[in-house]
Formats: sequence, structure tokens, C-alpha cells
Amino acid sequence: MSINHSFDFFIQLHLTEKCNLHCKHCYQTVNKSDEMSFPEIKETISEISETLNDWKEIYGIDFSPSFNVTGGEPFLRKDLYEILSEIVSHGFNIYLLTNGTLIDKKKAESLFGLGIKGVQVSIEGTEKIHELIRGKDSFSASVNGVNNLLDEGLNVTLNTTLSSLNADYFIDMLELSSNLGVHRLGFSRLVPSGKGKSLLKEMLPAGTVKVLYEKIFSANSGSFEIVTGDPVASQLMNNTENNDLGNIPTGGCAAGISGLTILPDGTLLPCRRLQIPIGNVRKDSLREVWATSDVLNDLRDRKKYKGKCGVCKLWAGCRGCRAIASAYSNIAGKNDYLAEDPQCFIEQP
Repeated sequence: MSINHSFDFFIQLHLTEKCNLHCKHCYQTVNKSDEMSFPEIKETISEISETLNDWKEIYGIDFSPSFNVTGGEPFLRKDLYEILSEIVSHGFNIYLLTNGTLIDKKKAESLFGLGIKGVQVSIEGTEKIHELIRGKDSFSASVNGVNNLLDEGLNVTLNTTLSSLNADYFIDMLELSSNLGVHRLGFSRLVPSGKGKSLLKEMLPAGTVKVLYEKIFSANSGSFEIVTGDPVASQLMNNTENNDLGNIPTGGCAAGISGLTILPDGTLLPCRRLQIPIGNVRKDSLREVWATSDVLNDLRDRKKYKGKCGVCKLWAGCRGCRAIASAYSNIAGKNDYLAEDPQCFIEQP
């Protein structure tokens, strides 16, 4: 995620599939699921804490663990604050991912009182563009939520999902971010899965992605930071030369490397947008899944990668977006999460 440091270990916890919006690019594939109860979530949080503490003691790794808590829309979960309090009690940093529309002053005050480290609010562009993608009247509601968060002193990141629907207008987000006074502006690429599969033709060509990213990174963002979790974008940000970075993943795509996703029913995924079940916390040990999953081990193995990603000298620090690679290959009937990233613009030496 764009709000995590490269050496963090994060859990993306989805509390519900319920949402009050119907976004065109949504990656969800179901509307209802057997959501874990609070006692089940509490037990899962405890196991994660114990696992990381054991790893720290055994391997001498000083983790900076965090939870990205989201949905659907997390504020539709009635026990949200109890869950957040439980996570905080185990010493985890919490970042909340939301559409912002349901955040009134009282909710913002409660989040501040819990010590939430940051809130990411999805904004797809200025009002016309945002509502084209997320629905009528959603823009003003989201902006109102952002203002309530900022008024309480919370760190706020705006995040945009880029496609041909809004790419030409992303620079307008710089002005919006500045006017609102948020701390960060982030972006990611459209993943053509779930409802978003219908937007396959709206995926940006690789050359367009490169030009857009260069424009973004050369812009003067002023008082806020421009951030992204896109591994391909990171190659522009880091000005990495074409030196072979080796066979050990050191950054880039988090799938299989620095985080896991837990769905509302307990299903474990390498990434929320890489929809390949690798276990379920209701019956499987998280630490065993992390160590023994064939999918996760494939994601860590350079020799398994296909196409240009398989031969790229920047593999260790990038590996492309596995979710986009997988979704794109699925549409072509190949079902290959190790395929090359179709939007990669990095030239091979």
C-alpha cells in the first residue's frame, strides 16, 4: 500500500464486503460473505501478534507491523471501534482505508482518540470525474469526511485509481489536495477484476503510464507528499539504473513479501486484488500459510516469473504488479499470476 514503508509487514484486514457506493472499478466479486465475528477477529489479531513476536525473537528482525483496515466500507461494520481498539492494544499501527462519505465529526474524533496513524480516502478526481466513477453526490460527502478528519488532526492521504477515465485529470488532484490541506496524494492503477473487469478497455497503455508518471513526479506538490505503492512507478522514483539487483526480493510488489490480506470471511489472499485463496484464518495457521503456501513461494522465486518480468534486472525491487498481471492474464484465459505486468514501461538493457 502507498501508506506503508518498504520494510513494514502489514495485514490488510477487510471487515465487510458491504459498501454504500457502487464504483465502476471495484475489484470485489461478492456482495455478501460470512463475516468473522468480533471474537474470531480478536483471536486472529492475537495470532498475528504472537507470530511476529516469534519471528522477531527467532530471526532478529525488527518489524514495524501495521494493519490496513478497510471493507467494502469499514464504517458499515458496527463493531469497528472495538476492532480498532483491539488492534491498538497489541501495539500495531493502524491505517484506515475508506471512501470517507460516512465520516462525521464524531467518528473523526473517535478515530483520533484511538491513535489511528492515518486515513486513506478514495478520491478519483475533481467532482465531475469522481462522480462519474463513484456515483452522484459522493464527492461532496467524501470531501466533507476529509475535512472532518483534518479538523481532528488526523493524517489524511487521498488515493486515486488511474484509468483512461481520469488519467488526464490527475494533475487537478494536486490543486485539490493542496486546497484541502491533506498530507499525501497517492495513486494506483486499475486492476481489471471483479466489477472492474468491465473497464478492461480503460486500462492505460504502458507508454501512457510512463508519460503520466513522469508528469506526476515532476510536478510541484508543495505542502503534501506524492506517494504510491505501484512497483513500476517506484523505478522512476528511485532512478534505478539497469544493475541486476539479484534474486532476493527487497521491495516492489508486496504480495508474498511484506504483507497478507484477510477477507471478511477469513480467507487469506496474497493481496486483495490478487484473488487467489491461500488459506483461511478460521482453520489455518497464518505462520504455516506464510511459510508453506505454494503461491507465496512462487511469488518469491525469480525463476518462476514469465515474460519481461522474468528476465528484468530490476526484479528484486519491482516484480511488476502481480494483481494486474494476474487479472490481465485471466481475461486472456491463461490464469497466470506470474505473467509479465502488461503496463510495464521499463526498457530492458
